[in-house]
Amino acid sequence: MHHHETATFRSLLSHESNAKSAFKNHCELVLAYLFPDRADDFKARARESAQVWVQAGLQYPSDVAAGMELGQTVGARIVEWAKQDGSDRVGAVDIPPGPCRWTGINPVTPFAGARKTWVLSSGSQLRPGPPPDCRSPQGQTELAEVRNYPRTFETNAAAFYWQSGRSNWNNVIDQKIFEYRLDLNPPRAARVYALAYIAAYDATVACWDAKYTYWAIRPFMLGVTPLFPTPNHPSYPAAHGCFSGSISAVLAYLFPHDAVDLNALGKEAGESRLWAGIHFRSDIDTGLALGRAVAKLVIERAEKDGRRCGTTDRGVFARVRGTLRIW
Repeated sequence: MHHHETATFRSLLSHESNAKSAFKNHCELVLAYLFPDRADDFKARARESAQVWVQAGLQYPSDVAAGMELGQTVGARIVEWAKQDGSDRVGAVDIPPGPCRWTGINPVTPFAGARKTWVLSSGSQLRPGPPPDCRSPQGQTELAEVRNYPRTFETNAAAFYWQSGRSNWNNVIDQKIFEYRLDLNPPRAARVYALAYIAAYDATVACWDAKYTYWAIRPFMLGVTPLFPTPNHPSYPAAHGCFSGSISAVLAYLFPHDAVDLNALGKEAGESRLWAGIHFRSDIDTGLALGRAVAKLVIERAEKDGRRCGTTDRGVFARVRGTLRIW
């Protein structure tokens, strides 16, 4: 970004309402690109939410207009990036035969592992080694574990929870932003979302690269009865492990006082797939490890993003559970 653009962006973000208006308007453009049938609705919602600050007498119309302009500029750049990330690739795919191969039809997003990534050089950068042969002693041990797992009301409830939309990690992020009063610092709050979901996106691309490299068989294809229908893509590694492992690791870095609980939550998300009978142990362990490896690279990048530089960004103090925090 050029110097004059940087100065302009800093000026536009000098008021809290500008930051909120910028966020809502960049979201409007991105969501309209992803869901074009609802573009008018997103636009109306963004305009309505931006005007609240004027109607409440908290900001001038020019403040809100400047924030909306910034949001449109940022949103347009993101959309241009998205148009070149390879997510629109479609076509036929050959399913390789073999005794331990996935045997379904019409697999979900088989080209997702080739999509452009944010921090990884490519989806294959951290590709794990192959899964155990399903006929090997390890493969048979893992099959016996998932087939004979003693399901309980609690494990079933957890499995259904992580399968449902209620398990959205936004709920966890929102809670942490509230607990640490990062709502008083929109750039910090936005940074939490950005780091968490950049990690999740890259981890998902890496996960799909591995899934369609190895085409590993699912437990139900070997006679296991799952708790609910199995997702229509290969087993190894587990997507819940990749996704939740990455987000939980980033959040543990951002909220170190809660790291143990956050990492445990990510592990539970992964383990729930074995409890449901839709993944093997190696799927879950490899998925969690892959997600955490991606998170490590995101954290390394975050350490260099300038969040502690300068005199204007002093952070937000919050006293939580007797601990004074600064962001």
